[in-house]
Amino acid sequence: MTDTTVRIDGNTLRLPGGVAVRFIRTLRLPESGTHPLPPGLGEFPIRRVADHPDTVPQAWRAHGGVMLPVFLREAMWLSFGGTTQPAALQVGVGKVCAVSGKPWSDRLSRKPQNYVVLPRQPWLDGINSGKGTVRQFVAVPLGLGATVEGQVTGEEVWGGVQLQSFPLKEPRLAEWREQERRRAESAWAGAPSGGFGAAIPMAAPAPQGAGPAPAAAPAGLRSRAAAAMGLGVGGSMRQEVYEDDRPLSDWEDRPGGRVFVHLVTPPEWRRITGEAPPPSPVDRAAYTRAGLPWFDYYDQDAEDLAPADTLEAVKPVGDWLGDDHEPWQAPTPGQVKPLKDAPGKPVQDGDW
Repeated sequence: MTDTTVRIDGNTLRLPGGVAVRFIRTLRLPESGTHPLPPGLGEFPIRRVADHPDTVPQAWRAHGGVMLPVFLREAMWLSFGGTTQPAALQVGVGKVCAVSGKPWSDRLSRKPQNYVVLPRQPWLDGINSGKGTVRQFVAVPLGLGATVEGQVTGEEVWGGVQLQSFPLKEPRLAEWREQERRRAESAWAGAPSGGFGAAIPMAAPAPQGAGPAPAAAPAGLRSRAAAAMGLGVGGSMRQEVYEDDRPLSDWEDRPGGRVFVHLVTPPEWRRITGEAPPPSPVDRAAYTRAGLPWFDYYDQDAEDLAPADTLEAVKPVGDWLGDDHEPWQAPTPGQVKPLKDAPGKPVQDGDW
């Protein structure tokens, strides 16, 4: 695998090896109890850091990558729908692995597993903190100690989200392509066939109401430090992080591509890009009262990874920011829906 280019396709990050990642806005869960999967409320917009050299902080230019706007305490999940072939994807939160709780690494590991397997893992809503559960990704500023990075390492240096993909080695990839070819032939003959990379029916319409974008910041505007953001955790939800059923030797030894995703406060987004950020998502009680769906996903053929000890100990952001006073209305059983058992400019990488 020689092409290490990461590109933006609309609001999708495309990493080498056919990996597709979208950042999805969602409802924030209460920090007590375990809940169904919350809905998607539209995609976060993403922009290349390199396109705004005069307005992004110097450290961001050094890291390269992309940025997206997020409100304080806003929740998100990562969708991998549209991934076109098998891949191992590492997900870091402040350069702490969201699966293993270990420090960021440029190598795959199985003890403990430090990656998710695509497309078997259709999405990831949070850190691997419980048996059959994850704790929701929630945006918080650096400096309070509330991020996963701060709680696990004792420092808040990096913030943001880091992604790194490893494709299959060529012989294994050739085998997989042959299996897919035979599967397609069976489908044409009328035999049942499982889909690959199908769209995931978790998205509700994106909230409306964003105002018109102001004029772009003038060229040459002096860069200044931005309010840095990272990911802490919120409520717990039912979701499995699947164990890899391939030997580690099937995957390439080195990553095919990587990208640093900076989290930007809405005022900073407006200042840096000249664009209006998306409005804050609808409150969860109103969503539930309207009878809109929540989701439950279970794959009986997959094995759930054991929770990471360091991630089990991570405390929710409410311990730092105070109680969540937004009213909570649990969905009715009928609202919980069971789910089934082109390139733009390259994204510039940097030093991180």
